[in-house]
Amino acid sequence: MTNRPVALITGAAGGLGRVLAADLAADGWDLALLGSSPDRLADLEAALGLGSERVLRVAVDLREADAAWAAIDAVYRRFGRVDALAHLVGGWVGGTHVVDAADGPYASMLDQHLWSTLNVVRPLVPRMVAAGRGRLVAVSSPMAAAPAAGMSAYAIGKAAEETLFASLAQEVAGTGVTANVVRVRAIDTKGIRVTDPHGKGATMTTPAEISAAIRYLFSDAAGVVNGERLSLHSGL
Repeated sequence: MTNRPVALITGAAGGLGRVLAADLAADGWDLALLGSSPDRLADLEAALGLGSERVLRVAVDLREADAAWAAIDAVYRRFGRVDALAHLVGGWVGGTHVVDAADGPYASMLDQHLWSTLNVVRPLVPRMVAAGRGRLVAVSSPMAAAPAAGMSAYAIGKAAEETLFASLAQEVAGTGVTANVVRVRAIDTKGIRVTDPHGKGATMTTPAEISAAIRYLFSDAAGVVNGERLSLHSGL
């Protein structure tokens, strides 16, 4: 159990998750780190340099409902609370036109973006509502609203995730819980915006920028922000 706020980060061992985890730790949050790779989660915990009482890492496939439920239960057994969720589970499939695409990419993207999200919020949101406070943030893409050619599977997965969050925002309105989406075109984990600021880097968003937006949405100051899609990308 803890008196500090607790953030649950899914996809925690990715480039964005590592930056967000470090920022939240510096802000005084305890962290529940969920991801698919035990080794990468262990590396992240070591890099954070926090005491074991402030971090819980759980290797889990969030596409599996029972596994996701067990992971959320483990977080509550450890900390007794979850104040905020950053759902960073990624995954991309593209390059095939609709008429040429097999079924697999569509199923894969729905598993990755819709079902992983649903499997997390089902056990989590009722507990947040009962506590009278919670922040839910998912990272999405402008492709959800404006898909490009050859990107239908990914766009459908992200559109489904955003629709789930939009519906959830309406259902939790007035409870002290909020649900919002942050949209980015691509996450610049390799510093491309510095080396190619007017080319490929022009449409990319840094992990630090995304982390700052998520931390704002986690804050008390964002208590009136609900059901929004915050665009963190160039209009190019």
